[in-house]
Parts: sequence; C-alpha cells; structure tokens
Amino acid sequence: AMQYVGSPYVYGAAGPNAFDCSGFVQYVYAQMGISLPRTSGAQAAAGTMVSAAEAQPGDVIWWPGHVAIYAGDGMMVSAEDESTGVRYLPVRSGGTFLRM
Repeated sequence: AMQYVGSPYVYGAAGPNAFDCSGFVQYVYAQMGISLPRTSGAQAAAGTMVSAAEAQPGDVIWWPGHVAIYAGDGMMVSAEDESTGVRYLPVRSGGTFLRM
C-alpha cells in the first residue's frame, strides 16, 4: 500500500495510476492475490471485525462511505480526496477494523 502514497484520487478509479478509497483497498489486496468486492460497504461486509488492539498491518478500516488500510502503529494508508490523493496518516477515530 505504501508504494501508492502520492497517487491521485479519482472517484471511481481502481488503479493502478489513480484510486478512490474502495478501489485502492481492492487493488492493493488484489496484488496479494485476495479478491475483494468493489464498494466500501461490500468490503465491510466481507471482513471479520477485530478490535483496535488486535488490528494488524493490512487490516481494513471502515467508516460509513470510506475504507483505508491499517499500516500499524496507529497509522493508515488511505485514498483521501481529490486534493490530497493517497496518504499515509494517523487513523481517524470511529473506524471499524476488519480482517479480510
């Protein structure tokens, strides 16, 4: 996931040159041979909830309408928006950690 930091955010894009949030998660997982659904809601339904304390790098973090990849140590990689693109940043509160 880290290799895509700095990539542009484009709504509906699923890589490899631009991403939206769920397209980013789907694309990164596909590089590891794991097939995920396309939308954030469907991705959330595909995972198994784990606590923040149990979260491991690579787990998905879901908020209503958004997903990101947990990077460990309270950080995430997320396709944020058109102005910032894919970023490495602290995990925002209120997310649900999911193991795929």
